[in-house]
Amino acid sequence: MNRAKIVGVGAYAPKRILTNNDLEKMVETSDEWIVQRTGIRERHIAEDGEVTSDLAVRAAQQALERAGVEPDEVEFIVVGTTTGDMPFPSTANFVQHKLRAKRAGSVDIWAACTGSVYSLSIAAQYIQTGKYRTVLAIGAETLSRISDWTDRGTCILFGDAAGAAVLRPSPDDSGIIDTDLYSDARYAELLYQPGGGSKHPASHETVDKRMHYVKMKGNEVFKVAVRMLGECALAILEKNGFRPDEVDLFIPHQANLRIIEAAAKRLQLPMGKVFVNIDRYGNTSAASIYVALEEAWSQGRIKPGDLLLFAAFGGGLTWGSALVRW
Repeated sequence: MNRAKIVGVGAYAPKRILTNNDLEKMVETSDEWIVQRTGIRERHIAEDGEVTSDLAVRAAQQALERAGVEPDEVEFIVVGTTTGDMPFPSTANFVQHKLRAKRAGSVDIWAACTGSVYSLSIAAQYIQTGKYRTVLAIGAETLSRISDWTDRGTCILFGDAAGAAVLRPSPDDSGIIDTDLYSDARYAELLYQPGGGSKHPASHETVDKRMHYVKMKGNEVFKVAVRMLGECALAILEKNGFRPDEVDLFIPHQANLRIIEAAAKRLQLPMGKVFVNIDRYGNTSAASIYVALEEAWSQGRIKPGDLLLFAAFGGGLTWGSALVRW
């Protein structure tokens, strides 16, 4: 089969920045408390009227331009998000229209913070099977819209952003080597948004109970996430015959600096081989790995032939990994 290759990357974050000092005026917290527990110093917040598809389009346009690909060459669009413009149509559908990608089919992937790896994996399959030659994979979130700004345990964590990757068949052995995807709903209520679906449809009661915001049991999520991130990263390396010390750059989901450091320790990777930007973005869920990938590429941290390792976890719970030869 054809190997799918990332030929262009893009990212976008809203201009408005919310710092920890700003949050000190909103909830009972402090810059020191947030940094010590999460590593986050600031996050980007969408402006009123700025929706998830707007962010996605900005990231996609940059990725397409860098790839030298016109919108009407795109045949399929996969968007990972949990904060779509509306329940339906899909956010990917809106992205397709705004990009004027007239030939493209489109679909949303709801895998929470693992939406980056899920969307990349699904996009790659279309290239590998020969179904399509040009696929756009996107992760985009406006988590500020489902953050409870009275809950200091969650509102300090999340930010808004989007990232994108253009995939095409690889002419050589570079590209996406493998992806692994996992899920287990036994842990669903550790991190979820209870209101708005068929179980708890929107009503005065669900609004009054603040059920349309993110709910999280932080300590439990931390324990499970550390294990999942490390295990799936090691598993995909072993399955494909690589040692951790052969990884040139590890790009994990940016959820919590302590989780990232624990995963690096599990892989016996020095932090110099781990890309971290959580301090400036917070947790951007499905956008996280794409935004980090774009920054790593822009900063010259990635060169041809490098072995990249991605790993993520998110509500569901879902988790997954990807190996990429740049």
